[in-house]
Amino acid sequence: MKLIIGNKNYSSWSLRAWLACKQSGLHFEELTVPMLGEDWQHVQTSSEELAPSHGKVPILWDGEAVVWDSLAIIDYLADKVGRDRFWPKDEAARAMARSMVAEMHSSYLPLRRTLPMNVRKRIPDAPMTDEVRADIVRILTLWAEARARFGKGGPFLFGTFGAADLIYAPVVSRFLTYGIGVPGFAQAYMQAVWEHDWMQAWIAAAEAEEWVIEQYEIPEKS
Repeated sequence: MKLIIGNKNYSSWSLRAWLACKQSGLHFEELTVPMLGEDWQHVQTSSEELAPSHGKVPILWDGEAVVWDSLAIIDYLADKVGRDRFWPKDEAARAMARSMVAEMHSSYLPLRRTLPMNVRKRIPDAPMTDEVRADIVRILTLWAEARARFGKGGPFLFGTFGAADLIYAPVVSRFLTYGIGVPGFAQAYMQAVWEHDWMQAWIAAAEAEEWVIEQYEIPEKS
């Protein structure tokens, strides 16, 4: 398998797909395509490997099979290795985990636009709108419910590391970057995600990158 991703410092969806590949336990090759560089548009339009996704990352190639979009990649890999590797076995827990993953996939646009992922930086007192605050409250509410109802088996949302955690990992990064104040249970959860071996490997690679995307370096003004 080959996973094509964007800059590790900035690409939240690439992080999700990369963590999904790690979670699968399958061997994969990774290829980083620097986003928004001088030749980015040329790469998007000319690369045969990016053609199925119209130049977007991440995209996973597995022989003749090609999968793009992080959620589709999670589902594809879960089908290959067994869904229990990604999703809770308990029916009620699995229902909530799927719903939380789907909501992260389709929602929280104010948070994404105002507080872009930037693994390397720390930007305290970032500009905040009511819409962003509402997104943060909603996410913390879901985290609290998942931990209280289904998190007894470990430090992650549903006990053991799974699809919900890898989907919310970029949110953990954002909360740390912008100094978002969170309650104690969320601090403990974020620490567990941040200190996970796979996250530490991603963070080290992000910090070693030389690419800088200026529009993601300065938070959007409110």
